[in-house]
Amino acid sequence: MPTVKKKDNHIQNLISEGEHQMLDFKFEISDSRRIARSLAAFANTDGGRLLVGVKDNGAIAGVRSDEEIHMIQAAAEMYCQPKVDYSTEEWEINGKTVLEVIIPKDKHHKHKAPDNQGDYRIFVRVKDENLVADSVLIKVWKAEKFSRPAKIAFTETEEQLLHYLSEHEEITLKEFQQMAHINKRKAEAILADFIIVGTIDLIQTSQRTVFRLSQASIFN
Repeated sequence: MPTVKKKDNHIQNLISEGEHQMLDFKFEISDSRRIARSLAAFANTDGGRLLVGVKDNGAIAGVRSDEEIHMIQAAAEMYCQPKVDYSTEEWEINGKTVLEVIIPKDKHHKHKAPDNQGDYRIFVRVKDENLVADSVLIKVWKAEKFSRPAKIAFTETEEQLLHYLSEHEEITLKEFQQMAHINKRKAEAILADFIIVGTIDLIQTSQRTVFRLSQASIFN
């Protein structure tokens, strides 16, 4: 893929931000499958940038070989399903080359990449981590893709959930299942509908996923 070499303070400005939801540093690219998770996560969330040749502490090490560029292409085209669109630019800084990989948010598709076991999963970017997308989030995406309206019946189960969240900060999917005595599929569907209408927020971390009343619903 064609790149353009430049000398500029653009990269230093990005590095000063530190790694975050839309920015990741890579000292080197040595595994196309692993980098595919980063590309998919960016495309599935808010888009973002990879800076290849930059250490985790922000020190510029430089791209080590042209092979890294080919491995990124393999990651995007061979190990992302569907493939992830991206562009690249090369920046020359103090005699070292930093490769900037720019991944736009994909508004039409969700991309899968292989996990550590080789199973293809949908990844999302959460702060500076790539995480497997929560099952409830996937249901929300599917509903939005097919323009399916939320179907909230406000039965005893729904009212029980809202009452619980009005008195407690958060609840997990498993806790909701146990409290309401319902199966996982039904619990996911109820939570997804509340998320779609903006009543409940999903907060995912590397440790767990919790559900909270949205700030908008609290103040209304």
